[in-house]
Amino acid sequence: MIDLHCHLMPGVDDGSRSVEQSVGVLRKMAELGITDVCLTPHLLASRAAAGVPPAHDRAFDALRAAAPPAVRLHRGAEVMLDRPVSSEIRAFTLAGSRYLLVEFPRLIADESVRNALRSVTELGLVPLVAHPERYSSCSATAAYRWRETGAKLQVDATTLLSPQARGERARRLVAHGLADIIAADNHGDDRQVAAGCELLRSRGGEVQAELLGTRNPAAILEDRELEPVPPLVLKDGWFRRFRRLFAGES
Repeated sequence: MIDLHCHLMPGVDDGSRSVEQSVGVLRKMAELGITDVCLTPHLLASRAAAGVPPAHDRAFDALRAAAPPAVRLHRGAEVMLDRPVSSEIRAFTLAGSRYLLVEFPRLIADESVRNALRSVTELGLVPLVAHPERYSSCSATAAYRWRETGAKLQVDATTLLSPQARGERARRLVAHGLADIIAADNHGDDRQVAAGCELLRSRGGEVQAELLGTRNPAAILEDRELEPVPPLVLKDGWFRRFRRLFAGES
């Protein structure tokens, strides 16, 4: 498995606070079968012109020196599209590919999302929308429109197990074949992409788990086109039982 969205660059945002904390998470990832991780610290598009912050370079070097060799580290950013992007944003794509991980304020309108996504595609880049299920404007219809701009969608793996509205939206995206990859959005905690993959496999979604958790993320790292992911319905009543079992609850 491959995880392209995490906040394990120590001490640079609201994620991991230390090298030791990040290394502990990376060791757990290795145990679960994660081979590659992309470090994606938060970044405002309005600050991209200043280039990669020196603090990010120092944090990456420190983490790389201590990280377990079983997990390959890549660099990127989670870019808040607070303004239309310019060519400087290329420095923050995932592993130097054409794919740019982007996010928005949670209450953003559908039309504003599409306009922002177009500003990315006009640069020849592919916006990868982080956790679209978090946005109140996200629906299957809206997601179709976002993908029509050329965007791809990254659903949070552990949100697939959530009983909240955003969990229902995440499962709906998978049910309509609108998710392109899943990722953990780990902030130095216990969120793992493996939880989402296990949920999909337990519902007969071996193909979906492979595409969302391994093959499409690998294609992003290699700057290739992504494969379509077949729809897979995750019924709420069943997933709640799975969530209890996965958490070890009785």
